[in-house]
Amino acid sequence: MKKNYGFNDYKFFTEMSKLAVRHQSFDLSLGLPDFEIDDRLRHYLKESADVITHSYESLSGNLLLIENIVKFNSQRINSLLLKKEEVNIVPCSTFALYTSLKSILEFGDEVIVIQPSYYTYAPSIVLNGGVPVYYDLDNDFAINWEKLQNCISSKTKAIIVNSPQNPTGKMWTAADWERLYQIIKNQEIYLISEEIYDIYCYDEIAHYSPFLHPELKKRTFSIFSFGKMFHATGWKVSYLLSSEDLLENFRSHQQYISYSSNAPCQYAIARYLEVFDPAENKKVLENKRNIFNELAKNTPLEIEQKAEGGFFQLVNFRNISKDKTDVEFSKWLTVEKKVSCLPLSAFYNSKQNSDYVRFSFAKRDVVIIQAMDHLRKNL
Repeated sequence: MKKNYGFNDYKFFTEMSKLAVRHQSFDLSLGLPDFEIDDRLRHYLKESADVITHSYESLSGNLLLIENIVKFNSQRINSLLLKKEEVNIVPCSTFALYTSLKSILEFGDEVIVIQPSYYTYAPSIVLNGGVPVYYDLDNDFAINWEKLQNCISSKTKAIIVNSPQNPTGKMWTAADWERLYQIIKNQEIYLISEEIYDIYCYDEIAHYSPFLHPELKKRTFSIFSFGKMFHATGWKVSYLLSSEDLLENFRSHQQYISYSSNAPCQYAIARYLEVFDPAENKKVLENKRNIFNELAKNTPLEIEQKAEGGFFQLVNFRNISKDKTDVEFSKWLTVEKKVSCLPLSAFYNSKQNSDYVRFSFAKRDVVIIQAMDHLRKNL
């Protein structure tokens, strides 16, 4: 029996975290925030126990939550003006990705995966009968439009884009989305846009969704995560934006997989959105990125590009080791130097090595400071 279709899976990620625990290392490997959620969010979850029926929500989700999502998106710097019919609540972003692909793919359709990328993308394609086509970014991690266009064939049915991107921290601009549209406009190609780090955009850069593009939005599934937004990943509530027609087809599959999402959490998130200020959470994470990057200057690790958004910072480690693979270096750093990270090659299906490792700065300040001070003294 095939277990993972030959792809990298979550086991490597969790193994690195377990390795950190076993060797009592500072764990900067996974994007799991170790700091508390807002007390107001806890309050609304407790309130939900007394004021909701605890029955299934509808396929589309809690109406108050949908209304507050519409309002929240209208208040962005790059304002998204939505209809309620364009919003769907989902259990998580992985569910949204998988079910979006299920709703558009036929056997043998190709889906372009821009690498490095999260490990769920290619398996979700294959499990839905599709064929992953990999486009590997160059070392500057910018899009080479000619190379991307060369990946498109008559069988191409979708492209998966993640912005802000995990693990590179790069972001797509309005100009990038327009370039993509010009490439795909004459072909039936859909866009799966994972935007789960949408509020975590730094250095005065504002998130720009493809759902703002008047033509792209007709063929886009935009995926957002309340778990990332509120650093409450265990709540398992996310949302999806898409056209009414695409959502109708999406729901025809959703009803047989999960039907609806956690009802008490939907209520709590709906109420919390009424008081939530995304700028506060962004400021906290941007400060953590800045702490990590400043302290990294005191080590041989080299930051070539600051993360523009998200939870992660890529670091070039070749000043420390010329011969170790990135996997070997990550394990060595975890075991011998007591700070855990992930190799960039773990985010590729087609690479066994790179010059980079990924650190998560979505940790308590004291953990970041202690970890980087330890590296300063021991590298």
